[in-house]
Amino acid sequence: MPVIYSPPMGCALDDFHPAVRTWFERRFAAPSRAQDLGWPVIGAANDVPGFDVLLCAPTGSGKTLAAFMWAINGLVLDAARDRLRDEVSVLYVSPLKALANDIRLNLEEPLDGVRDVGAESGLDLSRIRAGLRTGDTSASERTAMLRRPPHILVTTPESLFILLTSPKFREKLAAVRHVIVDELHALAGNKRGAHLALTLERLERFVTGRGNARPNRIGLSATLNPIEKLAGFLAGYEVARNNSRSPRPIKIVRADDRVRTMDLQVIAPGPELGPLATHPHWEAMYDEVARLIGEHRTTLVFTLSRRFAERVALNLQKRLGIDAVMAHHGSLARAERLLAEQRLKRGELKAIVATASLELGIDVGAVELVCQLDSPKSISAAIQRVGRSGHSLGATPKGRFFALTTDDLLECGAAVRAIRRGHLDEVEIPMGCADIAAQQIVAIAAEEEEISEAELLRVLRSAYNFGDLDAGKLRHLLEQLSAELPERIMGASPKIFFDRVNARVRPRRSARLSAITSGGTIPEAGNYDVVIESEGRKVGDVEEDFAQESSRGDVFSLGSMPWQIQRISRGRLMVEPAPGMAPTLPFWQTEAGGRSQALSAEICDLRREIWSRLERNESAAGWLMNECAMSE
Repeated sequence: MPVIYSPPMGCALDDFHPAVRTWFERRFAAPSRAQDLGWPVIGAANDVPGFDVLLCAPTGSGKTLAAFMWAINGLVLDAARDRLRDEVSVLYVSPLKALANDIRLNLEEPLDGVRDVGAESGLDLSRIRAGLRTGDTSASERTAMLRRPPHILVTTPESLFILLTSPKFREKLAAVRHVIVDELHALAGNKRGAHLALTLERLERFVTGRGNARPNRIGLSATLNPIEKLAGFLAGYEVARNNSRSPRPIKIVRADDRVRTMDLQVIAPGPELGPLATHPHWEAMYDEVARLIGEHRTTLVFTLSRRFAERVALNLQKRLGIDAVMAHHGSLARAERLLAEQRLKRGELKAIVATASLELGIDVGAVELVCQLDSPKSISAAIQRVGRSGHSLGATPKGRFFALTTDDLLECGAAVRAIRRGHLDEVEIPMGCADIAAQQIVAIAAEEEEISEAELLRVLRSAYNFGDLDAGKLRHLLEQLSAELPERIMGASPKIFFDRVNARVRPRRSARLSAITSGGTIPEAGNYDVVIESEGRKVGDVEEDFAQESSRGDVFSLGSMPWQIQRISRGRLMVEPAPGMAPTLPFWQTEAGGRSQALSAEICDLRREIWSRLERNESAAGWLMNECAMSE
């Protein structure tokens, strides 16, 4: 079972190489709580491989640097002993491409600082390199990375799967010592996490097969519940020859204090709330948000959908100016999102209106205020979003929840009450996932050339999500993957050979290509690219249905900018800027997720308490103001 481990504070900084320690002491006044608690445990895992580490700490507490410091320290020691080789030593896996890029940029400061300190004492650390590999990485960068791989590789779960399946790059991963998995809660509760879990098991099998020690795993997150189950998900299992499983050892470091001080308030501006939001409600909300933005240097405004984000950004621009507010969501091109992030960081923007695209730890500088419009739909989302403000040691996060209906009011109040009481959503880890197993089986067959059915079962059962997989279920899956289907069915050609007599699995010629081009769990959107015709630059994308319902001359908003359609070509909307014109709003189907089970339970509890007070002829208003931070 995982171990809750709380080491004594203030003893690990002396254990770092002098160049690393000196840089840290010059840069920071003192280690954070996450670093004080995390360093002894992570350092012990590095010195004596055999257990993994899960570090749970609030956003902005320095937990990412806590994990990276020991990784950098190991590379400095290698360089000092002239043992630094051109191979990947540290893998950092992030659920977001933008977050991965952000971490690579934030790695440059400690690496540059440690190099400078080393140079003062005559130690050459210039060879230590960090690199980024995601779906946005250019072909030239990929080729250069193959020739001279970085020692610290920042990537995503899907890109790691491709790298491990690629016959050329996988050899560069043979000496990986540490795997850092950030925002673990964002992966564990969906099939991306199951896919990553199997990729990590394949990586471990590959590294240990080359005679090297098993890479230790370091998980990072701000919101984890139940933490022991998620620790088990990160570490996985050891599977014996008889297919019995035993959990791998993992130590949990808690630096989150469960209840973090936050400045929270639920606001309902405008007329009396009802079951529907009317025009006066919207206008009052826009006015109040604009007022708050004006009182703070930088503000993040979170909405539930991309369409909502575009609408809010346009209305705030009318009140604050076009150059004061920008929209930010997943349908904007990477360059457009990065522009908004950098402008906010430089103080050129007053606010960004975002969806979940900015929920995780992307660095947008010092944010003073977070406004959540409508219900956040989950307790963890509320904590993550409000935690984007006060993103520095000792600062207090500040969040304002805006309710437009009576149902919104209850949901926002219940979310605030849950945060104050230290309650969290419980992550449901998906089990079984036959589609994920099928993808990984094809990839394993491609890299192994031949593998026994029993060994394949052991690899799959090592991942947390596949504990209920037995020999019978695996054989049924292998028979399906190897079955010959009618040629009229698109993509029906089998990807593996399954020798039922000798219980062996071999790849067909198309196995590796199929795994690399079809891996992952993020579905193809089939959207239309929005391209500026005069520049040939993509600004984002819209859904196919919206594109097909549009006509030449129509004006719509994307990235809080109006665009006029010049023509519609195959898979592309060719547009030009249309400043001053009134745009319509694009739509995206099935955007907003449902309410979490934990928040639903909190709402039921809140309704019961209100009803109980009313039955006793007690006033509920004062209690709600104190308990749920509702404005009068």
